[in-house]
Amino acid sequence: MSDSANPAHIEWNDLAELHEKDDGGGILSGLKGIRQATLAELVRYIAQLPEAEREQYVIYKAGDHRLEIGEIMLLSRRPDLPRP
Repeated sequence: MSDSANPAHIEWNDLAELHEKDDGGGILSGLKGIRQATLAELVRYIAQLPEAEREQYVIYKAGDHRLEIGEIMLLSRRPDLPRP
């Protein structure tokens, strides 16, 4: 992720999965997803949760990229995040 002066292009419409942070991962990780949606939808979903609940989740994005709460919240504040 780059700084706000030179923001990287984000593929907001990429398919992503919401997982519990400590679901064990592994070969069957794809079966443990709570919800599938676009990256933008999942980022907005996590950002609207009560702060105490946010830490429980991670987002897996195409290419095996795992987004933890810090990165998710940075994405939620980007001006290019599509709004519903």
